[in-house]
Amino acid sequence: MSLQTFVLLVIIGVASGLLSGFVGVGGGIIIVPALIYFLSMPQHAAQGTSLFILLLPVGFMAVYNYYKAGSINWNFGIVIAIAFVVGGYFGSKLSLKMSPGLVRFVFGIIMVIISFKLITSGYTAWNNERA
Repeated sequence: MSLQTFVLLVIIGVASGLLSGFVGVGGGIIIVPALIYFLSMPQHAAQGTSLFILLLPVGFMAVYNYYKAGSINWNFGIVIAIAFVVGGYFGSKLSLKMSPGLVRFVFGIIMVIISFKLITSGYTAWNNERA
């Protein structure tokens, strides 16, 4: 691994960690596109690497901070985590049967839809807060 690659990986890790701690996302939004575009990693390899990164730590320190602040709904989290394991298994099976280009296209469409909804609802909430 070259020094340039190492530095790029550290930047990706810090950026995704900051975003994850700040708004609760990071893996799919930062890690996957960064691995694809900055390190020319194939789509499936980027997804697998992102999942590997999140496998154990899953933002352990960020979760700890939210726990200390009393900002975790444990019942919801447990149900979603169990369902996430099931969904992750079947989602990865489906993804690996599809072409990487199609997976990237679907991923991009989902990001556009979610981004639009977040931008419009965030703007409305922000406007209401200022009023």
